[in-house]
Amino acid sequence: MNTEDKNWLSRTKLLLKEDGLKKLTNSNVLIVGVGGVGAYAAENICRAGIGKMTIIDGDTVNITNINRQLPALHSTVDKFKTDVLKERFLDINPDLQITNINEFITADNIGEILDKGDFTYIIDAIDSLSPKVALCIEAKKRNIPIICSMGAGGRVDPNKVEITDISKTYNDGLAAAFRQKLRKLGISTGVKVVFSSEIASKEAMITPDDENSRSIRGTISYLPAIFGCMLAGYVIQQLIVNNS
Repeated sequence: MNTEDKNWLSRTKLLLKEDGLKKLTNSNVLIVGVGGVGAYAAENICRAGIGKMTIIDGDTVNITNINRQLPALHSTVDKFKTDVLKERFLDINPDLQITNINEFITADNIGEILDKGDFTYIIDAIDSLSPKVALCIEAKKRNIPIICSMGAGGRVDPNKVEITDISKTYNDGLAAAFRQKLRKLGISTGVKVVFSSEIASKEAMITPDDENSRSIRGTISYLPAIFGCMLAGYVIQQLIVNNS
């Protein structure tokens, strides 16, 4: 007898049962930043059977993204990352309700985005400090659970990546600055993050002469992907436990 279920989510259903899968179908996840970390988080959220998703990023694919970013191919250079991923995710799940926003979030627009979205959970994969802080603060104001990615660049050891509270992070410059900003705004604990305790290689960083330009860190294919998978895994488990 052929007992194979032809539904693409049959293996997920076997693991999570009908109730767990229904909770994911009824969830609405926002992923902000779909580069090296965020795109892998978004894809794993999609493949788990989430019902509704919004992806936000104003960036286009650059040739230097190909070493680590899911939407980055030679054929997608100069295309918006969210456009590439929307097409890909609908090919995975044609029933997915997906919204893509081709812009960067700022303190000025994030409130409006959150108020319109009715989000169940937020994944922050932004690599710039100010919008990361703004997103976290606005999510907290609205009691929307959020998990944030810290720095994946300049690191190679997958064994040093973990999920913890922001107050327990160390050896991460982005996390230190994020902690400091949040503390000034009255938040010392209660923000889940994915971070690496590995000390980032100083030799794998280019510091530009122009103070308005961002530093460039060396990256490897798997480390940002691990961050993204851990973000997605945490959110999926939370949705299964808490979403009704």
